[in-house]
Amino acid sequence: AKRSWREVQANGPVPNGSEHVGVWPLDEHNAKLLDAVHPRTWETPDRPDDFVYDLVAVGAGAGGLVSAKQSARRGARSALIEQHLAGGDCLNVGCVPSKALLRCARAVAELRRGDLGLSDCTAAVDFGKVMERMRRLRAEIAPVDSHETSQAVGVDVYMGKATFVGPHELRVGERHLRFRKAVIATGGRAKVPPIPGLEQTPFLTNATLFNLTALPKRFMVLGAGPISLEMAQAFRRFGSEVTVLEVAPEIMGAEDSDAAALIREVFREEGIQVFTNCSVSSVSHRLESSSGGPEIRLTVAVSGAAPVEMVCDALLVATGRTPNIEGLGLEAANVECSSGGVKVKDDLTTSNPDILAVGDVIERPDTRFTHMSGTMAGMAVQTALFGDSDALPVNAASRKLSQLVVPRCTYTEPEVASCGVSNEKLASRANLEVDVFKVSTEHNDRAILEGTTRGYVKILCRKGTEEIVGATIVAEHAGEMLAEITLAIQHGIGLSQIARTVHPYPTLGEAVQQCALNYNRASWAKLGRPGEAGYKS
Repeated sequence: AKRSWREVQANGPVPNGSEHVGVWPLDEHNAKLLDAVHPRTWETPDRPDDFVYDLVAVGAGAGGLVSAKQSARRGARSALIEQHLAGGDCLNVGCVPSKALLRCARAVAELRRGDLGLSDCTAAVDFGKVMERMRRLRAEIAPVDSHETSQAVGVDVYMGKATFVGPHELRVGERHLRFRKAVIATGGRAKVPPIPGLEQTPFLTNATLFNLTALPKRFMVLGAGPISLEMAQAFRRFGSEVTVLEVAPEIMGAEDSDAAALIREVFREEGIQVFTNCSVSSVSHRLESSSGGPEIRLTVAVSGAAPVEMVCDALLVATGRTPNIEGLGLEAANVECSSGGVKVKDDLTTSNPDILAVGDVIERPDTRFTHMSGTMAGMAVQTALFGDSDALPVNAASRKLSQLVVPRCTYTEPEVASCGVSNEKLASRANLEVDVFKVSTEHNDRAILEGTTRGYVKILCRKGTEEIVGATIVAEHAGEMLAEITLAIQHGIGLSQIARTVHPYPTLGEAVQQCALNYNRASWAKLGRPGEAGYKS
C-alpha cells in the first residue's frame, strides 16, 4: 500500500541525508510535492539478471527526465535513477520556487509605486503566506516530473544512488543494471568558497533558502550572479535590509556592462547595498541574536580598504556551482572528469563513447541552465540511440553543442536577457569585429504605459554584415523578447529581416524591430534636394 508523506511527523527538512537537504516545513503542500518526487513507497522494477537497458539516465533533473522519457517514448528500454528529488534543482530549489517569490515581490513593488491609482501603497508583506504560495504552486507543478509520470510513459524508475561498476554496468543498492548507453545527468550544487569560519556557520544556499518560514531582518548575499541578484531584490521588497558582496569589480559577470550599471542603479534606488571588489577574510556567528536566529558576522575588505565587520541574520552563498561527480564510479566506467565536471566531446559523448553527459555536471559552466539541460538530453538521445541517422534532435538545431545558441536571463526587474556574443567585451575576447545597434526603451509606447521605461535592446552583427552574432535586452519581460533574436542567430536570419517583420503594437517587442531598423535606415534611399547629389528634377 502507498504511504504518504502526510502521515510523517518531522522536526526538520525531509528527506535528509549526508549528501542532500530536504524540504521544510512538512505541510500539506510539501507532502504533496514529496509524494510525487520522492515517494515513501516505491516498487523497484523487477527485471531478470541478464536484462540490458537501451539507455539508463542517472539523475532525474531536467536532463535525466528528458533523456529517460524521450528514449522510452521512442521505443527504447529505458531506466531512470534518482537518489533525492525528481525534478532536480529546477523544480525543488531553483527556477520554480524562485520565480514564485519574484512574482510576489513584483506585486509588492507595484503596490508601493504610487502612480497606479492605488490608495493604500503601504501594505505589509506576510512572508509566511508568500512562502506558502510558493510551496503550493511548486507542488502543483511537480506531477509532470514525478516517478509515476515517468513510469507511465514506459520508464523503469529506481530510487537510490547509482555507482558505475564497469563501462556498461552500474549498481543501485543491491541491484546491478546493464546498459548499452547511459546518460550522466547528476547536476550540480552551490559552490562554497573556502572562507575561514564559513563551514561552521549556518549559511544558506539555494538548497535551503526556500525552507525559510520567517523573513530575516538583515539578508546578506555572497555573489552577484543571477540567483544572488534575483533573491536580493525579492528579499529587499519583502522588507529585509539587503547587502550584496561581490569579489569581481562588476556585478553580473560577463553580461553587458551597461546592463550591470543599470541594475546597480535600480538596486541603489531600492535600498540594496552592493559592494564590488570585496574580499571576505572570515565568518563567525552566535546562535541567538535580537531577531531570535543566528547572528552572522563577516570581516570584509572593499576595494583594498581596511577590513570592516558586517552583520546579518541570514547569509546566502551564491558564488557559483560545482558538479555532482563524487561517488559515481566514473573511473570504473572509463569516464574522464575534472573538478569542473565530466569531460564531453562536442556531441556530448564522454571518454567512454557509450556514456554521454548533459546539464550542470559537464565541464561547461556557460551552459548551466535548465533549458540547456533539456536540450542536451534530446541531443544525447539522438546520438546514443539513433546515431546512424542524419536526423536532427527533436528539440535542437544540431547534435553538436558548439553549434547551439545559448539564451540566458536574469529575472531581476528589469530583466537582463542575452544570447551569443552579447556585448562588446565578449566580442573583444573572441577577436570578433562587430557593428553594434542599440535603442532605448524610453520611447517605446508600451514601456511608457507600463511605467517601466528603463532598458534597451542591443544587437551585435559581424562587422559590415547583417549576420547577428549576439544580443542583450534589458526590459520588463526581456526573457520573452529574446527568443526572436535567438531564433534569428540559430537559423541565419539577418537583421534586415527582423526589421521587415511586422510586430504588434503596442508591445515591448517593437523595441527589437526598432533596433533592427537602425540597420536598414543606414542604407535606405533618400530624395535629394536641389544642388545635392542624387537630386532628380
